[in-house]
Amino acid sequence: MAGKKLTHLDDKGAARMVDVSEKPVTSRSATAKGRVKMKAATLKLILDDGLKKGNALEVARLAGIMAAKKTSDLVPLCHPLAISKVEVELRPDRKSNAVDVEATVQVSGQTGVEMEALAAVSVACLTLYDMAKAVDRGMVIGDIRLTRKSGGKSGDYKAK
Repeated sequence: MAGKKLTHLDDKGAARMVDVSEKPVTSRSATAKGRVKMKAATLKLILDDGLKKGNALEVARLAGIMAAKKTSDLVPLCHPLAISKVEVELRPDRKSNAVDVEATVQVSGQTGVEMEALAAVSVACLTLYDMAKAVDRGMVIGDIRLTRKSGGKSGDYKAK
């Protein structure tokens, strides 16, 4: 990491938005994952569509998609992007009493979509919590991470 510097700080340490105007438009993609752990009874209610607030998995999917589209409003210094695709998958894991969340975001643009994928996962997880908190305030949101990205100057990345 020697020689690398943070791109969102100027020479005096002040925050700045990175200038991407000279970067070429390329196809870029990013995937992030996260998990919400809960009681077995909570997962059963979610899967049986038994929550008073409605279908938690579908509401969380929609919330994740919306979050990807609004990332530049939520995270300072993120560029607004014309996102071309957002997929949010929610996979129940009965053995672990959890829901695994994965989001993939694609764009043809001058900057990547890692933050958009991470925002989608984060908000989908938060929405699951919100939908089920009346029956289980002990849910744990975690393991949110970038798992893959492609395109751009820095090339491809795949988590180990």
